[in-house]
Amino acid sequence: MPEDLDIRLLRHFIVVAEELHFGRAAQRLFLAQQALSRDVRRLEDRAGVRLLDRTTRRVVLTPAGQTLLRRARELLALHDTTLRELHREPRSLTVDVVGAGLTPALVLAAARRRHPQVEYFARFHTGTDDAVPLLLAERLDVTFGRIPHHTDGLRHRPVRHEPLAVLLPADHPLTAHDAVPLRALRGAGVCFRAGSHATPGWEHAMLQLLAPFGIDAAGAHPHVHGIDELAQHLVGRNGPILVMSTQPAVPGGVLRPIIDPVPLFPWAMIWRADADHPGLHALHAAVDELTPGWPTVPADPDTTWLPAPESGSGSGST
Repeated sequence: MPEDLDIRLLRHFIVVAEELHFGRAAQRLFLAQQALSRDVRRLEDRAGVRLLDRTTRRVVLTPAGQTLLRRARELLALHDTTLRELHREPRSLTVDVVGAGLTPALVLAAARRRHPQVEYFARFHTGTDDAVPLLLAERLDVTFGRIPHHTDGLRHRPVRHEPLAVLLPADHPLTAHDAVPLRALRGAGVCFRAGSHATPGWEHAMLQLLAPFGIDAAGAHPHVHGIDELAQHLVGRNGPILVMSTQPAVPGGVLRPIIDPVPLFPWAMIWRADADHPGLHALHAAVDELTPGWPTVPADPDTTWLPAPESGSGSGST
């Protein structure tokens, strides 16, 4: 029968699994690379299975390693929460979910369901440009958005490539389509600065999306946040608004997916490199739970679109 698993070894395994590189993982853990390698082999011996396939060029999780990664995060979240409760330490985590009902809020909701003993506080910031300084100043613990240019002191992981949609006034001609071809927005005065998702990272991505298709966006205006203001903007302009597919219902609005191509927004979870909190482990476990239904790589590059640099097609702005 396999031996009991060691919490310290599980912590080390999680870092290796996140980095898929023993050198970088050893730097994060302030360990010698040889010592870290021995710890992973010791964990494999105890578990009785191979967790990683190692070559001189790459490190890959085995199916058993993928299973253990999910469970290890859950075990560590429960372990750390128990210790905090015993010592009556603060156990809250502040998470920037960008906007109510969006993908980050769904991740937070899943984490709360899985680990109700962790106390979370949700915050709404205007994207990574504003959130990253708060992370580094330890005034925020986790944020979501496009990966920032400078990631010193930060860690990140992909969460989802979310399809975009178009929000239309109920009487707009494009509501006749079950899905709206991107080219159909040409000349429609499309807006992309309205909605809680409308961060600078989103705006830069939308500029990349629209220009090659000759789609002129509506005149610049301040970002519009909140459902009530979004509904007012929709009715007042009587034109289409680009939104996320997770956009909550808007009074007077009709949501339609966009096709030809299907534009995708690259959500990532971002946190401080030195963070070690049960709530963070719970968020990782929630992403692990939700990711199977949320592809992080476009299934067909010929029919989907990603902004640069996430698309790998060149440099872009976050």
